[in-house]
Amino acid sequence: MKTNVSALTGLLLLAVASAFGQTAAPSRQEAVRERSADVMPFDMNASTHIFTKTPDGGVQRVVVKSPGDTKQTALIRRHLKDIADKFARGDFGAPTDVHGAKMPGLAALKAAVPGELHVRYRDLQSGAEIQYSSHDPKLVSALHEWFDAQVADHGTDAMVGHAHDSMQHDR
Repeated sequence: MKTNVSALTGLLLLAVASAFGQTAAPSRQEAVRERSADVMPFDMNASTHIFTKTPDGGVQRVVVKSPGDTKQTALIRRHLKDIADKFARGDFGAPTDVHGAKMPGLAALKAAVPGELHVRYRDLQSGAEIQYSSHDPKLVSALHEWFDAQVADHGTDAMVGHAHDSMQHDR
């Protein structure tokens, strides 16, 4: 009986943590970090991912932690430009490689018909961003789920942005 109570308590704590948007388990975050190194050419320790949801999609930014780090800035820009080009063509292989095929929102993004999801790349002074938009509420919801999963999986390397962040002119 004591074992059942302990197991039930553990499950309850996990459910409560999930309900309040806690990050993924450290072992998952470590695995994502390792796989990220194979996909992203820039140093995760030198950068921050910022995911800002918008009413029609969202903005994904990657910026350097040290504004003068021109090497990492160039690597971020090259990577995000490549990713934006692939995403615009419906190729979501990179997030699949990093987060797995069952990543929330990813299946819907992969299934989008050309033209339903708009992807736009932009250089920033300290990195780059990809802006996503759609008129399809299901795709917007999928983007928001995908952003939440990214923040959880990347842990301290990622953060939730705010709507005013996406309106900021950084370049």
